[in-house]
Amino acid sequence: MKKSTIWILAGVMIIAFMGLLFLQVKYIQITFKTKKEQFDESVKRNLSQVSRNLEFDQTLQYIEEDIAESEGKYSQYNRPQQGGESTPSSVTRKRERWTATNPDGSETIIDYDMTMESSEKPQQGVFISPGHGINTISKTSYELQQAFSKRYLHEKALQNEVILKIMSRASTKPIEERVDFRTIDAYIRSELLSNAGLSVPYSFQVVNPNNKVVYSSPGYPEKKDVFVYTQLLFPNDPPSKLNYLRVYFPTRGKYVLSEIAFVVPSLIFTVILLITFIFTVISLFRQKRLSEMKTDFINNMTHELKTPVSTISLAAQMLKDTSIAKSPEVFKHVTGVINDETKRLSFQVEKVLQMSLFDKQRATLKLKEKDANDLIVSVANTHVLKVERFGGTLDIDLQAEKDTVKIDEMHFTNVLFNLLDNALKYRKEDVPLELMMKTWNDSGKLFISIEDNGIGIKKEYVKKVFDRFYRIPTGNVHDVKGFGLGLAYVHKIVKDHNGTIRVESDLGKGTKFIISLPLITQN
Repeated sequence: MKKSTIWILAGVMIIAFMGLLFLQVKYIQITFKTKKEQFDESVKRNLSQVSRNLEFDQTLQYIEEDIAESEGKYSQYNRPQQGGESTPSSVTRKRERWTATNPDGSETIIDYDMTMESSEKPQQGVFISPGHGINTISKTSYELQQAFSKRYLHEKALQNEVILKIMSRASTKPIEERVDFRTIDAYIRSELLSNAGLSVPYSFQVVNPNNKVVYSSPGYPEKKDVFVYTQLLFPNDPPSKLNYLRVYFPTRGKYVLSEIAFVVPSLIFTVILLITFIFTVISLFRQKRLSEMKTDFINNMTHELKTPVSTISLAAQMLKDTSIAKSPEVFKHVTGVINDETKRLSFQVEKVLQMSLFDKQRATLKLKEKDANDLIVSVANTHVLKVERFGGTLDIDLQAEKDTVKIDEMHFTNVLFNLLDNALKYRKEDVPLELMMKTWNDSGKLFISIEDNGIGIKKEYVKKVFDRFYRIPTGNVHDVKGFGLGLAYVHKIVKDHNGTIRVESDLGKGTKFIISLPLITQN
């Protein structure tokens, strides 16, 4: 699959995922806003009902007080008039509707339950015969109309008196004398639970017209910037006498979020799918890049192996010539070439076999305690001849006083050889090579550095030098021999020793590799 096709598919999928994620986030925002508005509206509506309930209670209180005061004064309207002594023997009840004429000329309809008593002996004014009973009933009805008209006017005057008292007296009293704060608490809880189904904790304050707190329930915050719901108590009071009820819900945000909690899992799953997809695309690009590097590796390996094989084949054909056997010097030279090229071929095959290390999570190491300074001296002595052959120098500076580390001697020696070989490969042709191997201690660790004055590495390539099959571009892919496995091998071995390795380099100035290893603490 072409890289451009992968990019197109990845772009389309990312756009689709981002669109889906955007829609879900937008839906959550809208749902959250709607739930919050519903909560606010429900609370405001119920607090308004609390205020009305308090007004009803106050009105009822004044009505009861006035009725109690005037009960004796107007009690005659509640007693039926009797025309004489009689001994009741039976009672007859009858509901009638009367039309009473008010003094101002208006009419009032009155429903009345009539109670008629009859005695054993007939009395004057009581119905005896149809001819005489009509006038008596008419007179009685008229008297009842007048009595109920007077009672109605009294009740109406009583209500007007109550209204005047509420308007003139109620607002002059302090709020703590007008209401019971426990009643307010009960009303708030009842209204929230019965009308809105809100069973959430709250606290409230009552503030007088001077903005002074009259009452504050436990848990009400002292901060001024918290969100509270404010409701007028007795809103018909004069503006200078208005009192306020303030209610605070500490778990308002959590309650609203709990109402939309069902949406959150879908958002989380979408994010997980997006992350998985991105990881898959990155892995796909890495695999494609690795495949390309493997292809380059195979091409390079073919070239590297072909050269010694061709040389050995040519030398073998020369040995078939009988004249070569007669010349010891030529025979020695040809056999020497075969020996050198065989070693070179074996070395290249060994490099290829190092690939098997990368298929394992951790290399099998034979760890032993070793003095790192002694190992570096041994490696330097072995490598100094090769450096001097190119007209260079190899110096060592062993500053580490503690150098006992636990390492696999063979693998770690190969690490140092690989780094020194790289310095030889990437040296400057017109400048004598200068190599420095150095050790020192810091933060309980041993540090080893190998520094050269070679061609250096560009900044964009520094992070890639430890990748498998990666070879720094130098124009001609075959001008520097290798498979791109050396530094990857170095990085893996150092990591398996629980160490670290980093590279510092400037193009045209040289390169420096720094290895750190944990020290063995000796008692």
